Amino acid sequence: MAFHEVSFPANLSFGSLGGPERRTEIVALTNGHEERSTPWAHSRRRYDAGMGLRSLDDVARLIAFFEARAGQLHGFRWKDWADFKSSTPSAAPGPQDQQIGRGDGVRRSFALRKSYQSGPARYWRPIVKPVAGTVLMAVGGIELRDTVDFNVDPATGTLTFSAPPEDGAEITAGFEFEVPVRFDTDRIAVSVSSFQAGELPQVPVIEVRI
Repeated sequence: MAFHEVSFPANLSFGSLGGPERRTEIVALTNGHEERSTPWAHSRRRYDAGMGLRSLDDVARLIAFFEARAGQLHGFRWKDWADFKSSTPSAAPGPQDQQIGRGDGVRRSFALRKSYQSGPARYWRPIVKPVAGTVLMAVGGIELRDTVDFNVDPATGTLTFSAPPEDGAEITAGFEFEVPVRFDTDRIAVSVSSFQAGELPQVPVIEVRI
């Protein structure tokens, strides 16, 4: 898949509409009960980039970005202002925000992830596009030094330790992240008169699997 490691302008994604979606298959039984299942292990996010536009200058920046991605052809990074860090929205990311795994004394590479929990249910979301320079790590509660004790690949979300964490040591991390997406259309229709009157173009964006 063609993917450009470039971020959609953050000021244009601010104010956009969107969030996660799931796919659930429901079969109604003759006794009135249901059987529910899903073919998706992970949710997929959709957004409308047109909702973040505020001026014709914003439209020009959107069109330039759209043309550089060749419409749907190339993916890019998107900041979801409602969900872009490992901590709660009101807090700054910390090195013990999310449990990444446990050491076994041999393994050196781990993948970033984020937990979503409500009651007894928990969902682990893979984080594949961390923001460079924002990842904080701790092993056994002791914070490590970026580029010295560990390295992060911002294109995949893979952590590599300079030395394998000790057997049983809890590995935690804090970070900011973006969503890998592409445009879900090959056409952008903008009317200058309607835009000035408050009508915004629809520019659908959809998450891609990495």
